[in-house]
Amino acid sequence: MSTLSAGFKQPQASQAATIGLLLSGGALAALWVGINLIFPGLAPTGIPSAVTRLAIHFAILAGLWLGLSRTEFSASKRFILWLSVAIPFTLWLAVVWNLAVSGAFQPIPGVVRVPRLPIAIFAPVIIGLFVVLRSKSIATFLDAMPGSWLIALQVYRIFGGIFIVNWVNGTAPGIFAWPAGIGDMLTGITALPVALLLASVTARARSAAITWNIFGLCDFAVAITMGILSSPGPLQIFGFEIPASLAGTYPTVMIPAFAVPSSILLHALSIRQLRRIERRENPA
Repeated sequence: MSTLSAGFKQPQASQAATIGLLLSGGALAALWVGINLIFPGLAPTGIPSAVTRLAIHFAILAGLWLGLSRTEFSASKRFILWLSVAIPFTLWLAVVWNLAVSGAFQPIPGVVRVPRLPIAIFAPVIIGLFVVLRSKSIATFLDAMPGSWLIALQVYRIFGGIFIVNWVNGTAPGIFAWPAGIGDMLTGITALPVALLLASVTARARSAAITWNIFGLCDFAVAITMGILSSPGPLQIFGFEIPASLAGTYPTVMIPAFAVPSSILLHALSIRQLRRIERRENPA
């Protein structure tokens, strides 16, 4: 908390709100982990994953619509732009969901094939970054939307605590589960406090927000690397006793196959937005 708020001269009420959000996020993360430990048969049903995934999906699309409503685009252009994102985004979710349920991402011991999960992670990121970083319409959208929105959305990262649950249950190696679970939960727990700080619209707040984005991306870099190195395949060097094969099974696989690439794109959007604000306020 102190590293995020150092240098911010917040009113006492704002500081209390920031601390309250931080504690609430921590409590929610602990509750999520606790429920899954007490009811170990709940997560494998896929019901919690489906409910949270759909809620996050609709929240992102609703945020997109609200952001577009703040632009000067005509009503028809706003609707077309919204559909141009909502349709492929929803189709992407549907395809990944179908592949996950059918077991397409699950490694098969003794069978050598091109790993499908890394493709599911990196292909959408490469394509998405090309669009996110070049589109003028997206730039206009980012300029009209409060910077706190893209950060607050990622409070859902607390659900990554399921990896810790998998480790406790003996279905995931600690070398993967701990960095993935702790990193995700810390990103989710701090999302709302950082979003509140960013609402102060100061240079220090933007620095904190950029630091938060970088931390979230580093979390993925570590988790993806450890996941690949501890999963059955030619690159495995860890986790031979308890491989990270569960990361390829439904419903857990929905995190790396969909939540990770979509979250990376949200980080990219947030960083681009923050940089644009900085350039407007400090023109060369």
